[in-house]
Amino acid sequence: MALTGIEIFKLLAKTNCKECGFPTCLAFAMALASGKAELEACPYVSDEVKEKLAEASAPPIRPVKFGMKDAMKAVGGETVMFRHEKTFFNPTIIAGLLTTAMSDAEVDAKIATFNKLQFERVGLNLRPEMFAVKDVNGDAGKFAAIVKKVMAGSDAALMLCSDKADVVKAGAEVAKERKPILAAATPATADAFGALAKELGLPLVAKAEGYDALAELTTKLTGMGLKDLLLDSGSRTLKQAFQDQVTFRRAALVPKFRPFGFPTVTCPCEMTDDPMKEALYAAVFIAKYGGIVVLSDLDPAVVFPLLLERLNIFTDPQKPMIITPGIYEIGNPGPDSPIAVTTNFALTYFIVSGEIEGSKVPTWLIIQDTEGLSVMTAWAAGKFSGDSVGIWVKKCGILDKAKNRTIIIPGYAAGISGDLEEELPDWKVLIGPREASHIPAFLKAL
Repeated sequence: MALTGIEIFKLLAKTNCKECGFPTCLAFAMALASGKAELEACPYVSDEVKEKLAEASAPPIRPVKFGMKDAMKAVGGETVMFRHEKTFFNPTIIAGLLTTAMSDAEVDAKIATFNKLQFERVGLNLRPEMFAVKDVNGDAGKFAAIVKKVMAGSDAALMLCSDKADVVKAGAEVAKERKPILAAATPATADAFGALAKELGLPLVAKAEGYDALAELTTKLTGMGLKDLLLDSGSRTLKQAFQDQVTFRRAALVPKFRPFGFPTVTCPCEMTDDPMKEALYAAVFIAKYGGIVVLSDLDPAVVFPLLLERLNIFTDPQKPMIITPGIYEIGNPGPDSPIAVTTNFALTYFIVSGEIEGSKVPTWLIIQDTEGLSVMTAWAAGKFSGDSVGIWVKKCGILDKAKNRTIIIPGYAAGISGDLEEELPDWKVLIGPREASHIPAFLKAL
């Protein structure tokens, strides 16, 4: 059972050093008990106390790690029901399905599609991360061969799916360097799969129909010494599977019901034969609260909007997406190239820079630190004013790079032009378009 804030406080050093970021040890203890602080933040906790506080400091939903070729991924680790309460930490993993019923050509084609599914947006690389390899005929050789193809042809993480432990083992031995997820232990196969997961040190999916059966299964598996588990309720209708996701999350967070304190696996690929319905089901589970979503086909027209949904949900709402202030060269600008300025809100930068690049007019783009606010918001908050822009122009180094003394400001910040002219008396201030789509025509007309 988790410790209370007072119980945690009694175990702390009580230095009130503030090095943890909290004003007192009591405040830190209360935050730790509620899952809003990490034990490692206190520099004076002994190993003995760390062991005692392990339960209180652990996330109510255990983070489970597994590997891609050159990176580790994790699901779980969540501490809240709703994103606005704090944030969500580990984005839903999007997986494509491969089965032993597929021909080698089909497998090769799906791996090739997986490798191409990478989209640049707001400076991030959006992509699916996993293949779920499913055994449908008990052929361990074919299963291992598909896993080998994935290992050789992509950097994908792997979830190995079969009702036979020996088949899963054959695939796991091929993919052991990527720490694949084994799926799935059922009440009937718990002993065999549990022993295999323990032997190989790999995460294991627990699958059972009904909450009581699943709780008994996870309790048995944890009793075998397994810690890295994922939950599959076995439900293959949208209504029941959605209810299961909410139930698991609430049970893990509110009463801290340990048997459900694990991330989940959802399978839209097994819920419908309609590709559009499958996409909608996947969207539901990305929102509520799938750790892994398995799709029958990684169709770019389906995957891209799912990736955007995931980006929106798992972006911390309390931290704006920002880029580093400075001077950005677009199209190899020279001393006489135009100079434009905008804020460091990431979306603003990538839209504006994209339109400038599309204009084919080499341009210096100055990015001012506005704490991640957009142009209108930063202007309204006084963080994008004539004075602040003028001071930043003098400090950023553009005077050493460009002879041009004309600066373009965003149309939505036209009101700062007078103050900017006073701050930069030797400069000419041009008011640019209000809409980014008009930037190419504006630059070409200069």
